[in-house]
Order: sequence, then C-alpha cells, then structure tokens
Amino acid sequence: MGLEILKRFCILMIMTALLMSGCSEKKVEPPLPPLVKTVSASQTPNFISDTYPGVVKGRYESNLAFQTGGRIISRDVQKGSYVYAGEVLMTIDSRDAVQQLNVGTAQVELYQSQVNLAKSNLERYAALYKENAIAAATLDQYQAAYDNAVASYNAAVAQAEQSRNVLNYTQLTSNADGIISAVNAEAGQVVSAGQTVLTLVQTGELEVEIDVPENHLKNISVGKNADVTFWAVNGSSQGVVREIAPMADETARTYRIRLSLRNPPPNIQLGMTAEVILNSADSLANAVILPLSAIYQTGDNAQVWIVTKENKVALKNVKVENFSGNEVLVRGLSTQDKVVTAGIQKLHEGQEVRNN
Repeated sequence: MGLEILKRFCILMIMTALLMSGCSEKKVEPPLPPLVKTVSASQTPNFISDTYPGVVKGRYESNLAFQTGGRIISRDVQKGSYVYAGEVLMTIDSRDAVQQLNVGTAQVELYQSQVNLAKSNLERYAALYKENAIAAATLDQYQAAYDNAVASYNAAVAQAEQSRNVLNYTQLTSNADGIISAVNAEAGQVVSAGQTVLTLVQTGELEVEIDVPENHLKNISVGKNADVTFWAVNGSSQGVVREIAPMADETARTYRIRLSLRNPPPNIQLGMTAEVILNSADSLANAVILPLSAIYQTGDNAQVWIVTKENKVALKNVKVENFSGNEVLVRGLSTQDKVVTAGIQKLHEGQEVRNN
C-alpha cells in the first residue's frame, strides 16, 4: 500500500515537472531595429539667406576744393542739388588774384621793353663788330644783356599766366554731372587751398553699399552675384560684388562691400535703402540644407549617416559650406540619399534601422 502511494506520488511529480517545463518554453521575439528620423537629400528646406541692408551710392564721389585760398563770397548750390559739368558751385573773393594778375601783366610789359632795348643794342653793336669797330668782348656783353632780358621776360610771362590761373581758381566748378551730397563750407568762411568744401556724387553709375561681418567675409568674393531689392520703388536688380574693403571699419568691425547693378530700376535715387541677398542660386547649386543635428564630426571630417536600400546605416563624407542658425548647407550628397537627423551618436556602421 505504501509502495503504491509512492509510485503515484512520483508519477504526479513527473507530470507536474513536464507541465511546468512546457509552460516556460515560450517563443522569444527578437528586438526591433531602432527607429530613426530621416530627411531626403532632395528636400531643401527654407534656408536663411545672408541678407544685408544696403544704401544706394554713386560709384564715383569727388571731394571738391578750391585750388587757392580765400574768403567765400557765394555758394550757388544746396545739399541735394543736381549740377552739370562746368557749372559754377562756389566763388571766393578774387580781388587779390586780380591784383596779382595786374602786377604780372605790368611785369611782362616791363620786361618786353627791356628785351626790345637789348635787341636793338645787340643789333647795333653786331654791325660795329662786323666793321671791326669794337672788340668781340664788347659784343659778348650786349649778347649776354639780350639773353638776360629774354629770360626775365619769359619768367614774367610764366608768372602772369600763373596769376591768371589763380584768378580762374576763384570759381569752383563741377567736374561732372551729379548731385551735391555734402556742403562743408559757407559764404563768409575763409578756406585754404585743398580744403574740401563740397562733395559731388556722380549719377552716371549707381551702386549699392553694404557692411558685412568678418565671419561672413569668407563666403563673399569679387564677382559674386546677389539679388538686390529696393523697398521705396518696389523694384529689384541683379547685383555683382565689385569691391571688398581690405580693412574692417575701426568701430563696427565690418567690411564695406560695393555691388554694381545690372539694369537697375530707372527711378532709384541716391540714398535709397535696399535689401541685398548674397545666397543666390549660384551658392545653392548642388547643395543640400540639413539640420545641424545630422552632422557627425570625426576629427576634421564632416560626415552624415545615410540609410541604404537594405535599411542599414553608413557614413558618408560631406563638405560644409555655410551655417545659419540650426541649419547647415552641405555638398556631397545625391538626391536619393536619406540622411539620419536624430540619434546619430548611437549608430554604428552597417546597423539595421527603421526610418520614418
């Protein structure tokens, strides 16, 4: 009886063990590949272009000054006046210049008479010398006197011509058609020769001037195209970088850049404001805009993770062209590439992923 009970107990234990073993053998599912966020290289989001405020300027600006000193007796133009080449702009007192010219003219007449006298004496003594009536030394003296008189006369003529020029310099005239942009002297003021009294902006060729921070200068070169929009006249023009200042402004630490205009609107005026966009189509060609989080930096090389056709990730080298906020402009990707934009630090070469 006891043996029978023991048998039944052993059978019950074996069945219980087998039952429990069968319950624990459940099929374990493999973990899913990580889900990554991607962006297609063919999708170019709105990139914040390098936009700068500009001012319409004349390509040629002249600082006008008198070539002689004196007191200004009249100013015939105002700031903003349009003037023509040869037009009188300012006049200084010419009385001293007139007196100098009178003195010079009198000196010319005086030395002219001395030349005439010396010439007559030379001719007379030359005739006597031919008749052997005088010595050669005597003739040489009269020849020297004549030569001195001629030299003095020439000097007087040059002095008189200089005085005449000074008289002409008492009127300041425009050297070209343009607009007076600055007036630095007034009637009654005494000015010296070479002191700037007016600034003339020639209107034959207009440009746009902008100031660029030093960290953006590397992206700009002479000949680069730009889009220029004029707010006041609701017009636009194609611009070309013509000149880049070799030194930064001492106060603002920005570089002044001049852009020539191709077919500008006919009604733009000096001093109007403009908007200049330097990131035009030439700078975006064959380039892709990506979130900054997509860049995987290894040493000096910039790379991105791309998802292959087999849904595996691989690193690809790119060239960074520019930054703007949380976006970056890169080259080196094809339009079929899918770029991982988040969680790039947790990936490894050849890893299988899921992408959105």
